Amino acid sequence: MADDSRPRILIVDDEEAILETMTFTFQDEYDVHTSTDARRALEQLDDQAPFAAVLTDQRMPNMSGVEFLTEVCRRHPATVRMILTGFADMDAIIESINDGHVYAYITKPWEHDHLKQLMRQAVNHYELSTENERLLKDLQHANVYLEAVMDQLDTGALAVDSHGVVQAANRPLRDYLALEGDLRGELLKSVLDAHGLSEMAGTIYKLADDETSSFEEVDITLADRSYRMRIAVNNLADPSGETIGRVVLLREISHEPLRRRFDDVVSQVMEATGSLRPVLEEARRELQALGKEVSGLHIDSPGLGHLKERLSRTVTAIDSWLDVDQALASEDYPDAQLLQDRMRVALARWPLPDQIPGRVGELGRKVEEYYESGENPKQPVL
Repeated sequence: MADDSRPRILIVDDEEAILETMTFTFQDEYDVHTSTDARRALEQLDDQAPFAAVLTDQRMPNMSGVEFLTEVCRRHPATVRMILTGFADMDAIIESINDGHVYAYITKPWEHDHLKQLMRQAVNHYELSTENERLLKDLQHANVYLEAVMDQLDTGALAVDSHGVVQAANRPLRDYLALEGDLRGELLKSVLDAHGLSEMAGTIYKLADDETSSFEEVDITLADRSYRMRIAVNNLADPSGETIGRVVLLREISHEPLRRRFDDVVSQVMEATGSLRPVLEEARRELQALGKEVSGLHIDSPGLGHLKERLSRTVTAIDSWLDVDQALASEDYPDAQLLQDRMRVALARWPLPDQIPGRVGELGRKVEEYYESGENPKQPVL
């Protein structure tokens, strides 16, 4: 059974005596595999990979050492390749080194300690290369995860180095400012100036120099659409505390006054006393008007998109309550299951599912009573 706790190496030579010598030389440090045939050695590599290093003789039947290592390079590029050769084969060896196939060559007769040192260097080279490759993959994966998270935010964000060169920018920022392509490596000021955003560039650099101001709000127009943006600039430091750049945060706040109006309407419904129907009808009119106003802005932003959805869902809830109350008051035998379903839909659409107006709670109880008894007193609740 192979010893997986030690680096695995493969020795290829058509002379059994040399393989025995090599095995004895390396067996204390490595998991040594051998082969007298280059083709079978390739099969071993494929079946038992990974191998840290391969050492082969140049002169073998059917396939030369250079040809063998060329194929090893194609199939297992991370495996470090070394070759044993005599002086008569030096031209071929030098060519293979220049082509990048061979890490080192050992001339015959070799010196025992020198051979062990070269093998140790080859294995160290393999381990360092594979560790670097692993770290690079980990870094690439981490960047993918980080970009995925950053792109889901409703805040635009970019990082610039101390020279004002963009190092990272998330998708919301690119969408807000209609910036296309990869911005990394570009001067932020040049990018903004080229897109008619010089005023924004000025605000960013003013905030960067002003330690007393944390943010500033600006109006921008892109493609005949106006936005209200809140800009904040924060220093970016390395672990030692040295400033290496800045992070610029942009948040679209065009929806905030509209959201406050929406919250006011919902609060009026919750605080209403006495008859709730006229309050609900007025709230529906105000929310429908607000919805038209939001749609008329033609702004595609997460904040406005969320507000638009909440408006639609809230109007649906109010419609359902008014319709259920009307059905109970005017119909002798309305569909009880349908009334229950509409009450459930309304509860799911209302923006405060854990808080509903008192009369709506009473309406829900009347629907349950009607569903269970089949008796409808035909009295409005709201």
